[in-house]
This record gives sequence, structure tokens and C-alpha cells, in this order.
Amino acid sequence: MNTKVAKEGLIYLYCITDNVPELKEIENLVNNLYFIFRLGLYAVVSKVSADEFNEANLKKNLADLEWVKAKVNIHEKVIEEVMKGTCVIPFKFATLFNTENTLKAMLKKQNGILKENLDNLRDKEEWGVKIYCDIEKLKKNLIQEDKELLNLDKEIKSSSVGKAFVLKKKKEELLNTIVNKKLNDYGQESFERLKQHSIRSRINKLLPKEVTERNDEMILNSAFLINKDKVGDFLNIVEDLRAKYTDRGLFFDCTGPWPPYNFCEATTYGAKRT
Repeated sequence: MNTKVAKEGLIYLYCITDNVPELKEIENLVNNLYFIFRLGLYAVVSKVSADEFNEANLKKNLADLEWVKAKVNIHEKVIEEVMKGTCVIPFKFATLFNTENTLKAMLKKQNGILKENLDNLRDKEEWGVKIYCDIEKLKKNLIQEDKELLNLDKEIKSSSVGKAFVLKKKKEELLNTIVNKKLNDYGQESFERLKQHSIRSRINKLLPKEVTERNDEMILNSAFLINKDKVGDFLNIVEDLRAKYTDRGLFFDCTGPWPPYNFCEATTYGAKRT
């Protein structure tokens, strides 16, 4: 990294919009928060220490969970505040440029697709729906209603000890098979119903319990792009699904509006820090 960059710091990009962003209310979140204008686009940025964000130190800092949590929290808050007043293209955490000129060059080079993204996102919101399941509650429910499982129970009660042992193993395997099928059916049905009330939708990878910090198992991790005037209808569908499946052990976690990361092709644009 050259001496000039090390002295002046790096340019940290939060988001891009095509309207003058209101920054007064969020200047307290970040030092040196400002915007850079180029060809009809406004890039919300701040200057950050090259010592903290150069490649070597950033790699080290990313291993510090407390540092990451604090920085990501600020990153998201800045974007969420800006998007309250205008449509934005959010950029991933730690999108960095050596200088303002390198950022302006990106705004020029990607001008068309950035504006197209903004047009596609205008007057829309991203909402997330995660579905979790209490597996034991679902199993108890299925044991009481599935005919094949009920028949096995009757056979177990009337069988010898040895045969009952074998039948219990068979019942356990059958129960697990039914549970997996039901989880797939519930998740798919829920996603399809919600998809009908959105413009675009996406299924993301399921998150492990270590990440969710929940005892329940995640069975759906989805995102939806919705017209702002249709959000109420979408939330009503979530409530309908919640009422339908709560006795089955399902929990619906619906959150939003979020920065539209899932529906913006431009969030991967970055810059080489040379």
C-alpha cells in the first residue's frame, strides 16, 4: 500500500442511491461519514484507518468476533438509516477503495447496472422469513395421528418382547422418515404461499443452531422482495401460516424491512486495494 493511502485512509462504501442521502441523523454512528457524487449516483462512504482495514489487519480482525459484531452492526445501521429516506443498493461489509477516484471510476463503469438495480428496487422492501421447528413437539403430534404409526403401536403392544423390540426400531425409523417429509412439505408450502405475494423470492442456506442460538431446527431460510403497498397482505399470509402450523411445532420468524442484499446484483462490486 502506498504512503498516500496509508496517511489518508481507505474509502469505506456502505451503499449507493440516486437521491441526496440524509446523513445528519446518523453522523454520530460513524466518523467522517459523507457522500461522493458521480453521474447521478451518490455513494455513502466514510474514511477508515488503513492500519485497521488493510488486507493483513482486516484478515486478523475478522477472526475477532467482537470486532466483527461491532463493525457489522454499524455498517447495517448506516444503510438502514439511509434507506429510510431513499432507495439504496447496499454493499457488503468492508467494501473498500484506495481513493475517492477509484470509487468514482467504479460509479462510472457500473453506472448503467447500478441505476437499473435502483429502478428494480424502488418502492419495494426485502422481508425475511425463517421457519423453525420443535422436532419433539412435531413427533408427538404425528404419533397421535399417523395411521401407520398407530397400527405399529397396536402391534407392539400385542407382540412378544423380541418382536416388540424390532417393531419399535421400525417405528422409530418410520417416524423419522415421516418427520423429514413433513418438514419438507411444510417449508415448501409456506414458501410457495409467500412467494405468490412477492415480486421475487429466494431460498438461502439453512443455518445451524450454533448460528441461530435456538434449540429449534431451522427448516426454511427465505427472503422476499415485496411492493411496499403489499407488505400488509404478505404479513397477513405469515400470520395465517403461523396459526395453521403452531400446533405442529413450527415457529415463524418474519423480519424486515431489510437492505435488499438478496435482490441486488451490485453488492459484490468492490475494489482492489493496490
